[in-house]
Amino acid sequence: MTDSWSDVDLVMTTIIDTCLANEKYFGDLDSVVGDGDFGYSLARGFEKLKDQYGELDRTDIGTFLKKVGMLVTSRIGGTSGPIWGTAFLRAGMTAGTATSLDGATVVAILRAAIEGIKTRGGADLGEKTLLDALVPMTDAIEEALEAGLDSDEVVDRAAAAARSAADATVGMVAMRGRAAYTGERSRGSVDAGAVAVAVLMEQIAQSWKGRGSR
Repeated sequence: MTDSWSDVDLVMTTIIDTCLANEKYFGDLDSVVGDGDFGYSLARGFEKLKDQYGELDRTDIGTFLKKVGMLVTSRIGGTSGPIWGTAFLRAGMTAGTATSLDGATVVAILRAAIEGIKTRGGADLGEKTLLDALVPMTDAIEEALEAGLDSDEVVDRAAAAARSAADATVGMVAMRGRAAYTGERSRGSVDAGAVAVAVLMEQIAQSWKGRGSR
């Protein structure tokens, strides 16, 4: 799927711009049963990343992703910083010294990020967190690759899976974070982290399919 630095940059800059553009939306979602700072925290972390983006070490993709993880962790507040930062750090560790990525490696990177999030946050599927969108999204990517679909179809499948899974968190009871204190009251609203994953994947899919015209 990703075979050049230009594609890595496309994905990363799309993540940055999307987090900044959706600061209020993500915060509003989080305020329903959380403390409402998710959008603000995420935006501040990726704002810092945007400011220092051109200075990041590009020796290889692993080093690049680990630098992203360290920057994000240093600026995002609350529990989100360590969780998102760990995801990028684990992704970087898996990418290693690679300077290009094929589909199988992308899946491995995502799986590593997922395991990092589980370890750092103590969460798992079904507990109303970003994992409830990230895992189905990764599964969809892997299945689409195994089916031999082209990259445009892969990102479409991933976006659809993430959105469907994020929407499904409305029926879950939060088990992690501040929302967990609301118990049954957390049922009936979507998880902000899961929706963020869906929005990011939708924007990545849009950017990916339009990359030929850039």
